[in-house]
Amino acid sequence: MNQKLKEKIVESLSSVLPVTCIVLILCITITPMPLDPLMLFLVGATLLTVGMGFFTLGVDMSMMIIGEKAGAHLAKSKKLPLIVFACFVVGFIITIAEPDLQVLAGQTPAVPDMVLILSVAGGVGVFLAIAFLRTLFGWTLSHILMICYAILFVTSAFVPKEFLAVAFDSGGVTTGPITVPFIMALGVGLSSIGRGKNSDSDSFGLVALCSIGPILSVMILGLVYKSSATDYEPLMIPSINNSQDLWLAFQHELPDYAWEVFLALFPVLVFFIIFQLFFLKLRKRQLIKILVGLIYSYIGLTLFLTGVNVGFMPAGNYLGQQLASLHYNWVMVPIGMLIGYFIVKAEPAVQVLNKQVEEITGGSISEKTMMTGLSIGMAISLGLSIIRVMTGLPLMALLLPGYALALGLSFVVPPIFTSIAFDSGGVASGPMTATFLLPFAMGACEALGGNIVTDAFGIVAMVAMTPLIIIQLIGVSYNYKTKKANVPANAPLLNMELEFIDLGKEEADDFQS
Repeated sequence: MNQKLKEKIVESLSSVLPVTCIVLILCITITPMPLDPLMLFLVGATLLTVGMGFFTLGVDMSMMIIGEKAGAHLAKSKKLPLIVFACFVVGFIITIAEPDLQVLAGQTPAVPDMVLILSVAGGVGVFLAIAFLRTLFGWTLSHILMICYAILFVTSAFVPKEFLAVAFDSGGVTTGPITVPFIMALGVGLSSIGRGKNSDSDSFGLVALCSIGPILSVMILGLVYKSSATDYEPLMIPSINNSQDLWLAFQHELPDYAWEVFLALFPVLVFFIIFQLFFLKLRKRQLIKILVGLIYSYIGLTLFLTGVNVGFMPAGNYLGQQLASLHYNWVMVPIGMLIGYFIVKAEPAVQVLNKQVEEITGGSISEKTMMTGLSIGMAISLGLSIIRVMTGLPLMALLLPGYALALGLSFVVPPIFTSIAFDSGGVASGPMTATFLLPFAMGACEALGGNIVTDAFGIVAMVAMTPLIIIQLIGVSYNYKTKKANVPANAPLLNMELEFIDLGKEEADDFQS
């Protein structure tokens, strides 16, 4: 077990180190940083690395197993109303438990926090139930997405602009490190009863649909509350005079995040205990493994959230301000793209998604392929977001054509690529986006004198959109290569080590024989 934990922490270090190096290089070159935020950042990076190692191991040992076994058990039941209700309850409880939802609630204008939390949780619950029905009856994901996003964009025409960015951000924020592993594992279990022809693609798509519920919920709240704008309070960086001050900065926040994570994981624990007592009845050894995994997840997520919120948020905000204040502030665009390319590797849920994609596809779509696609998508989204901050370009001017392209591609690529792509959007926009990239955009917007609510917010929505296109473009390349090589349409997915596959005649002959 210790060896596995060590391997996970080394993997985390390889993900966090590039971003840390970029920030340090900027600090000693074009954006000198005071020691206060710099020391907070370095300690935060350390906590993030250790925390992500614990968390990813804990997820493998607990939440993935709980979700998959619960999904498989629900799949065996013949009482459809009961299963739909159970899916709604699971989606509702897990979403309320998501730590990032608390952040979203505090950012939304005029709406009381609890009203927003319950509305968003209800939206996720409804769409998780729809996702189950889609798996059961074999409904085509691209058709459902087309209808849902058409409703979203029509509704957006009537929503106050102060709500639009936060609404689309909510779709990514609420599919975070607690929600994603559990829902994805649930999808694997539920896919065993699907009537569709593509059992692999039926395992994915739940996160994609669950991302729609929060967006629609916040839009409806925007229509009801008719708010004007929010009051933006600039981020305060703690004063660090000595090593004790540095320790106290993290010590002060650690209990709060420990409590948040406890509240987040407690519903999962209760759900598991109920299933264990009445349905699963796992052996003692399996039970102990899952409970230890939940403890690892608790330790890891507590350290992770403390590190990114206390250490990364001030550094991101300061870098954004300093880069935007330069005479050649256009340099923010390539620097932002470079940070985006590497920072997605530090998202906890991304590690979970990539591993599950590789396992379910038998290695045909590798972790390397997924990570490269997500990194490219993140880089593009950061570049476009910074351009939007600098120019005041409306968010919908980018989201409308982006989603139109993504939805159009869904009709020409293999279904599994669409399912994975739309899941990737919610997964890529996690805590690192909310605690480093969003403050980065807010700092830049503040320095440029822009509107924080309409210009800086929306970066999570952009991060959630671009992977939809990039991953499906991999599918387009796959389609082109397989057709060129005359591979049968019903053949299994081929191994794709990026640049995307290069099928020779020999491979094609193997498939045809």
